[in-house]
Amino acid sequence: MTPLIPADGATLLSVVPAAGDRRRHPAPAHLRLFHGPMDCGKSTLALQVDHNQSRQGRRGLLLTQGDRSAQPQISSRVGLCREALEVEAGTDLRLLVRDHWAAGHRVDYLIVDEAQFLTAAQVDQLAELVDGSHVDVYAFGLTTDFRARLFPGTQRLLEVADDVQRIQVEVLCWCGLPGLLNARVVDGEMVREGETVVVADTAPTPAPDVRDADVHYQVLCRRHHVLGQLGPTAAGPGQLALR
Repeated sequence: MTPLIPADGATLLSVVPAAGDRRRHPAPAHLRLFHGPMDCGKSTLALQVDHNQSRQGRRGLLLTQGDRSAQPQISSRVGLCREALEVEAGTDLRLLVRDHWAAGHRVDYLIVDEAQFLTAAQVDQLAELVDGSHVDVYAFGLTTDFRARLFPGTQRLLEVADDVQRIQVEVLCWCGLPGLLNARVVDGEMVREGETVVVADTAPTPAPDVRDADVHYQVLCRRHHVLGQLGPTAAGPGQLALR
C-alpha cells in the first residue's frame, strides 16, 4: 500500500492495518448472552461455541459456578462435559484473564456457563474485558429463578450485553405448552420461598406418597407456575395424553 504524502513531504503511515495484525488493531469484541429455562440446552450450546471457536485457532477459558455435577466443569444433560474454572462471588474476572496472559497464555474469548450466578460487578468486569481488552464473552444462563424473578447476573447481562438471544430449544411443561419458568420442588411440592441459589438438577416429580426430601427443579408454563400445579389431575382437561 502506498503511504500517504502530505503537502510538507512527510510520509504518514497507513491507517489500514496489515492483514492478520489483529493484536495491534483488534476487531471489536462482543458480550453475548444466551438465556432460557432449565433443560433448554444452554450448557450444550456453550460447549458447541467453544468447539467452534477453538477450531479456528482461538484460545479461550471456560468458566462456571454451581454446575449440576458439583465439579469444576461444564456438563450437559446430553452427556458432554469439559473441565472449567470455578468462579466464586469474589473472583475478579479481569485479574483471572490477566493472570493467564502473565503466564504466557492467550485468551481470545470466555465461555461463561451458569452466568445467572454472577454478581453485577462481575458482569461489569466482563464488559470491561470486552471493551478494553477485546476479549469476546459468551455467557449462558437461566433467565429467572424459582420465584419467576430475574437472577442478578442475568438482569445485569440483559442491561449491558451487546447481543441477547433466548435459546430456541423448546422446553415443554407437562401440559404441552412451552415451559418458561423454573419451579423448585421440595418433598414433591412446589415452594415459593427460600434461598435464591439451591443447586439441584431436574427430575420427574415423585408420586404424592413418596417423601424422599429431595430437591429438584421442574420447568412449567406460566399458568401452571402460578397455580403451583406440577402434574395432571384426574379430571383436568386439555392435558397431554398419559400412556
